[in-house]
Formats: sequence, C-alpha cells, structure tokens
Amino acid sequence: MTLNKKGSRRITVDGIEYRWRIRRKPSYLRGLDWTPMTYAVEAASGSQPGTTLIVTSGQARPSNWVGVETEPIRPAHVAASIREARDQG
Repeated sequence: MTLNKKGSRRITVDGIEYRWRIRRKPSYLRGLDWTPMTYAVEAASGSQPGTTLIVTSGQARPSNWVGVETEPIRPAHVAASIREARDQG
C-alpha cells in the first residue's frame, strides 16, 4: 500500500525525496491519548516503491480530545526518524 499523495508533505533527506503524512483525524485511542501519535513515511521515488515506514513519535497528538499539551511534529523530527531507520537497516 502506498501513501496517499493528498495531504502528504515532501521532505528531502540526504538527497533522497520522501513523503510523510499524519492521519487527518485521530483514532479513538490517540484522541484520548492512550497511545502515542504515529506518522507514515515513504520514498517519493526510487528503488523501493511502496515501502512504508511507520514512526511512533512517543508524544500525544496535538489535536487530542483531553487537552494534553504536546509539540507538533516538525520536518526535523521526520528527517531524524528517517536517518535512524536507515542506519538500523
């Protein structure tokens, strides 16, 4: 399954283009801050089409329903996650 282009953002990490996306609406568990927020990353073009990396952020979703304060996911966080995943294979 590939990442939907609508709503995704492009990022270039070490010369390779990726797309990343956070789900538009929170799931029930993430809305109540019972599970951390996740986002999906995949190569925009390249040798492995359709390979999707699911990153667990370890923080609450900014649009949670219970008012837990959190910081938004920034492109620097996404780039660091991509580099870490590539280093781990």
